[in-house]
Amino acid sequence: MVKFKVLVQLGLLVLFAGACNRSDATLTATREVSPPQVSSDVQTRTPQDTQQADAPQTPSPDPPSPTPEILAARVNGIRISQEEYQSELALYQDAVDRDLTPKDEERVLNDLIDRVLLAQAAAEEGLVVDEATLEDRLEQLKTNIGGSQALSDWMEAYGYDEDSFHLALERSITSARMRDKIITSIPETAEQVHARQILLLSAQEANEVLIQLQAGDDFDNLAFEYDPITRGDLGWFPRGYLPDPQLDEAAFNLEINEYSPVIETLAGFHILVVVERDPQRSLEPDALLMLKIQALGEWLAERRSESDIEILAP
Repeated sequence: MVKFKVLVQLGLLVLFAGACNRSDATLTATREVSPPQVSSDVQTRTPQDTQQADAPQTPSPDPPSPTPEILAARVNGIRISQEEYQSELALYQDAVDRDLTPKDEERVLNDLIDRVLLAQAAAEEGLVVDEATLEDRLEQLKTNIGGSQALSDWMEAYGYDEDSFHLALERSITSARMRDKIITSIPETAEQVHARQILLLSAQEANEVLIQLQAGDDFDNLAFEYDPITRGDLGWFPRGYLPDPQLDEAAFNLEINEYSPVIETLAGFHILVVVERDPQRSLEPDALLMLKIQALGEWLAERRSESDIEILAP
């Protein structure tokens, strides 16, 4: 397993080098403060004094320059380090168990940016995380992973120290709180229609079926002919549920038992009919989840448009 680090730099240590020789001003001040010395005109200097005075002075080395932090992105002034990005890439690669593509790398970086945007919004909303909450979550993690030593081993394997792990955990909690606030605002009921379709693979065949319908053939019988398993039943669904906007628009504009013209999509050629409509029907779990994902995506898109985001990763 490849080891990697997620290190968040919290500060730089500034080193000061002291000068070897006193300045003229310091010497003057010393003379003014020191009492006058009564001595002979010629002062005796030992060979050791002469050697020290004549020895060339070695200048003090300049303090080392701090290594600049390499960034993958900056989001409204918040830095995402290259190390953090590489760590997320490694975690993602472990999850998918394959070499990553440029699309994968873009997805990982965008996910990091989204987390920062959510965490920033959480702070604005007052959804802060206190130390007690962090400690409780750490205790839960220790329990889930098998104890303190197991958690320490995991942190060491992935390059976390205590500070960087706490920062990552805090960001994770705050971004999740903001996400939950967004998606819980989605109502669990919505206008829905119950529809069926006949899906054909060619425009010619679809037009032939449309002619049959216009001649009075029964939609259900034709749907069964082309799809004997489901009879083309799409079930109940809300606006935005179907994968193509043309299908969605047609379904919600049709009257009961009215069929649509042929609609071409990437999947083929569709003819829809609406069999039921309900202005406020409880959403099925998959439809509710889809609406929550849509709401979160729309929120993030708007937030991105209002934010200053710099992509710095190569």
